[in-house]
Amino acid sequence: MPFQAKAQALARKVKITDVKVMIVRGTWDWNLIKVETDAGVSGIGEAYWGPGVKDMVLNRFKEQLVGEDPMNVVKLYTKLLFLNGGYGATGGVTMHAASGIEIALWDLAGRLLQPPVCNLLGGRFRDKVRFYRTLQRPDRRPEDAKSWGDQVAEAKADNPYGFTAFKVQGDAVPPSSDPDFKEPGHDRYTNQLTNLDIRRIADRMERVRAALGETDFAMECHWKYSVNDVIKLCNAVEHTNPMFVEDPTPPENPETLERVSRATNTPICTGENLYGLHQFSQIILRQATAGVHIDIPKSGGLFEAKRIADLADLYGIWTACHNPASPIGTAASAHAAASVRNFRVHELAKWVDWWPTLVTHEGPFWKDGYFHVQDKPGLGFDINPDVAKAHLAPGEVWWG
Repeated sequence: MPFQAKAQALARKVKITDVKVMIVRGTWDWNLIKVETDAGVSGIGEAYWGPGVKDMVLNRFKEQLVGEDPMNVVKLYTKLLFLNGGYGATGGVTMHAASGIEIALWDLAGRLLQPPVCNLLGGRFRDKVRFYRTLQRPDRRPEDAKSWGDQVAEAKADNPYGFTAFKVQGDAVPPSSDPDFKEPGHDRYTNQLTNLDIRRIADRMERVRAALGETDFAMECHWKYSVNDVIKLCNAVEHTNPMFVEDPTPPENPETLERVSRATNTPICTGENLYGLHQFSQIILRQATAGVHIDIPKSGGLFEAKRIADLADLYGIWTACHNPASPIGTAASAHAAASVRNFRVHELAKWVDWWPTLVTHEGPFWKDGYFHVQDKPGLGFDINPDVAKAHLAPGEVWWG
């Protein structure tokens, strides 16, 4: 019998037998999920970091998944939302946990049928995915604009993976320049920007541009500022030609973001705090953003990300991927990025030195700033038990 026929016959017989969660403490507490089957084949996924996911998976989801056919990925994802969030969860821990399960099911399907996950999502537009590296505020004298230029210059020079784009923090004002909020116009709870603040941020971005030359950079705002202040800020940094300004206003009001986008030529990108197609559709249909920034282990998993990206594509909006995940969530997100037409760039957030060794893989994770999608079944990676055990969160055991 041909191999593929054997695989398909096996897949029809497979049932889920167990679901496990393990928390590895990296840059955040990474929630890693394993779905086991009676065929002896397992799938690995990752849910968004933070508390509550393990309890949800083990005490709610597990009993709802055992005995099910794992190939019914979207059905099982929908079942979890319906059974644990009224008519359907729209955010929070339920959505995070369901996203991690969904990723593990796609990895399992790939391991059973042998193609990479991106091929199961409709095939790949690209074999490699461009990444940008996120930088935190400078450790040395963050109030000094010069230190911001020095930081990106060092990052560009000490760049073994060849990243061709970076993201810098544009939300460090007022705190970095006035930590006690004593200057006129400063308030700890409103984060309103004065004209001096806008000049400070613009000075920093000018230093960044001078240090990077034509290398792309984005500016993070973390939803800090009011509409009018953000419009002034975006116009003040426009001449530095940022790749995008991220999350300039709070996520719950798409109308404010629309006002910003219509008032500036600086591209806006947002989405890491949005869940599912419905919430993303509110900004897409308004064309309130130049790009959607999907956090796949948080906002609904791989198939939902495809739906979001396809809707954005209809409106001329590009897709980017927000990413604070371990190599598991990062690889899953990169598979989705490979499978959507309108993909632009993918994030690598905070870094720990042992990050690449948490999984077994062939070759470097990135080369010339690109993640190369491995042509292997599923996500193409396995967890390195020695590294995972060395970095388990307190109280955790190996797939306990």
